[in-house]
Amino acid sequence: MTPVERAEAAYDRIESADRPEIWIHLRPRHEVLAEAAGIDPGLPLAGLVAAVKDNIDVAGLHTSAGAPSYAYLPRCDAPAVARLRAAGALVLGKTNLDQFATGLVGTRSPYGAVRNAWDPARVSGGSSSGSAVAVALGIADIALGTDTAGSGRVPAALNGIVGVKPTKGLVPVTGVVPACYTLDCVTVFARDLRLARTAAEIVEGPDPADPLSRTGTQLPPPPARPKVAVPAPEHLEGMADGWREAFDAAVARLAGTGVEIVETDVTPLLEAAQLLYGGAFVAERYAAVGEHLDKHRDLIGTDLDPTVAAIVLAGREKTAVDWAADTARLAALGAAARTALDGCAALLTPTTTWHPTLDEVAADRVGANARMGRFTNFANLLDYASLAVPAGSVDGLPFGVMLTGPAFSDRALAALAERFADPGLDLFVVGAHLTGQPLNAQLVQAGGTLVGPARTAGNYRLHALATEPAKPGLVRVAQGGPDTGTGPHGDTGAEDGSGIEGEIWRLPAAGFGALTAAVPAPLAIGTVELADGRHISGFLVEPYAVEGAPDITRYGGWRAYLASP
Repeated sequence: MTPVERAEAAYDRIESADRPEIWIHLRPRHEVLAEAAGIDPGLPLAGLVAAVKDNIDVAGLHTSAGAPSYAYLPRCDAPAVARLRAAGALVLGKTNLDQFATGLVGTRSPYGAVRNAWDPARVSGGSSSGSAVAVALGIADIALGTDTAGSGRVPAALNGIVGVKPTKGLVPVTGVVPACYTLDCVTVFARDLRLARTAAEIVEGPDPADPLSRTGTQLPPPPARPKVAVPAPEHLEGMADGWREAFDAAVARLAGTGVEIVETDVTPLLEAAQLLYGGAFVAERYAAVGEHLDKHRDLIGTDLDPTVAAIVLAGREKTAVDWAADTARLAALGAAARTALDGCAALLTPTTTWHPTLDEVAADRVGANARMGRFTNFANLLDYASLAVPAGSVDGLPFGVMLTGPAFSDRALAALAERFADPGLDLFVVGAHLTGQPLNAQLVQAGGTLVGPARTAGNYRLHALATEPAKPGLVRVAQGGPDTGTGPHGDTGAEDGSGIEGEIWRLPAAGFGALTAAVPAPLAIGTVELADGRHISGFLVEPYAVEGAPDITRYGGWRAYLASP
């Protein structure tokens, strides 16, 4: 679509979706269409539409943070918004949220509860509720949210989309109404992992007006067989019906890509999570908007949400001694967490623990919300990056998981998430692509990981081809056909019908396609039958190429042939 066509489609979708609670401020259609007409089609986000959480400044639109009495009119865009626009994105408007970004349910707003994209009787998740639902319903391609306790991840999971929570400071919080200033992150939602990461990288970069913004060297990509931690079973208790089974399936799916799963005691992380609201750090919420709440106590229950007000105003009671003690406690928990996760590229957890209805949250406003943040609340306190991705469904509703890692592991987490989103295709190799052989680097560069050794069925022959570098050719012969080997009978190896030794590698679809396209004749990718009866893709050779080529089947494999006298 052209930018104008995409903008038209977005407004048509807004009308058909009939979800007015998503928006606090929606720009007029004619205004956005006029802007779309001037978009350079060569820009990286040209033709895409964006939604912005209403605690992030958009020039010319009021910023309310979900409280009408707090609203002000910014003169310029927040850097994150300006960078999206410079890349060609069109901002549709400002989205609803849990007031002052305090909550994980999406119901704490005088503008109305934001209903889930899949089931309107359930919560959308918060506080970035409107942004997540706008993306999930196909209205916006990308959306900005914020995340202090999990607000950029929980609504992603409950609406079946991707939520990127960058390392703190990578995206400046200039022009963002703070929840907890030292912990806040600007986040990105999208339906597609790659688009989410593209947008996240576009909005990254320091800003002189934000003293906490920073840059850092991204950690290297995970190795071919990385270790990923998962919580011990006792930390997975109490989840919604069917969610434990869904998480076990997600763990198996990631393990199937070549990842080593390590069961870990995550107690230090869960104890750190409790400090976000149960400790002195809630004082930051009072420092951000407490004065406004104090001044407008008469509006609590109408303009100002009573649950949010109670949380924020309680922060005033914390003392400097409380802060010092909790800071020391957090440092100790952070050290214990590093020990628990030592050697692991990431921690895999469910994103949240349940998906309540609107009525369930109304009956227990604080307790229901507290259950949402078990696996999210610790991330910003301990300076972790995190990425929430869809992982199937339970009873017809989205289920999501989350990869969390140390600061500046953003791209490494994305690489792991790509493996999870695209479990990959298996490829059987028998020669120069084997581990340690000259062309193995091609598999690694294509994103491949070693699954393990394997052997063909007995009706295959292996020939040494006259190529540079040296490589063999695998060819299938008729079952029970004549022995075409050149060596004496009775040798061990494939002559006894045990097959040809090789390896199975798993590649992402894009890497598999690129590798296949680059295979030179007479080699080709075809279907290979393995000794265990499976049929997978593998390297074969066209029959004409083995005429006159030495038959090395008797060695049982390429490595054994190379090691022979």
